[in-house]
Amino acid sequence: MKSYRTRLVTTAKKLGVLAGVTACVLSLSQCGSGPSDPGREPSRESRSPAGSPPDGRPADGLERRITDYTAGFDEDTGYRRPTRGDRRTLAASVALLLDGKRTAAEHHLADVDFAVRTVEDPVGGRRYAEIADRSEGGAAPRGWGRVYIDLDSPVRWSAQVPHPVADRYTEQLGARLLSRSPGGILVIAGAHREAGRGDTADVAHRRDSVFHAICAELVRRGLPGVQLHGMADDSAPKHDVVASTGRGRHAVSEGRGLADALRERGFDVCRAWARSCPLEGRSNVQGRAAAFHDVPWLHVEFGPGLREDPSRARQAVEALADVTRTWRRRD
Repeated sequence: MKSYRTRLVTTAKKLGVLAGVTACVLSLSQCGSGPSDPGREPSRESRSPAGSPPDGRPADGLERRITDYTAGFDEDTGYRRPTRGDRRTLAASVALLLDGKRTAAEHHLADVDFAVRTVEDPVGGRRYAEIADRSEGGAAPRGWGRVYIDLDSPVRWSAQVPHPVADRYTEQLGARLLSRSPGGILVIAGAHREAGRGDTADVAHRRDSVFHAICAELVRRGLPGVQLHGMADDSAPKHDVVASTGRGRHAVSEGRGLADALRERGFDVCRAWARSCPLEGRSNVQGRAAAFHDVPWLHVEFGPGLREDPSRARQAVEALADVTRTWRRRD
């Protein structure tokens, strides 16, 4: 007869296996990545792991906070299209915060059941204003996203993550960039790009989203921006990165700087302002808004090998930070 201790160990092992199976059933995206999404641009990945950075270690500080937020995103979480009033209220609230009018911003945010709180990143020691939906934990989240604003430096640039989880690990890249380069504002979409009906949640190609309303407000204020995307293996097989200025050409010098910084770190970059590249982002609505206002804006597609490797991802963020540290608001 087995000893009591042996029976306990055997039972624990069985429970561990069952827990692992259950985790995969509840979150298929954490059991391996699927093929690129058929019927859409080939850069998109239909399912992707969320919750932990590529090397499996728990994220720290701001990155952990953002990763925890996006961990539950998938195609079935739902998305509610905001009204014009909702979009205007949230964009106006961000503008008030940038102008130092926090109390007025809080009143505006309360009208749409959002709140602003100050969070500190223990890794970098910087403080951020976090604009978040109070209803995120409900059964049917609206999926309108979050905004993080650097409180310790004048805001000079923006990072935009329109497809968190769908373009896997781009939210981590955005969080790391914000932590490593002062004066930033990070705008993160609040749902998987396929969470809504049709393409309503694909905020990079919709003007009727909170994400676009906020990004449009930022370019009206002259803030240059970089939008982070993830492409599939077969989208640009000869390149690690596709860098583009989108519809405009106001960030060609910054694009060259980014491409050079990436090349110095061993990455192959397709430069869309100099040659034909896939996934140039010319139909991206945030890029079109930046071009209309003559504001520098970059659209950057990162290959999966870069995003999934912690060392390579860190080098890519360093290259991005080389550019964002030089950016200034265009008046």
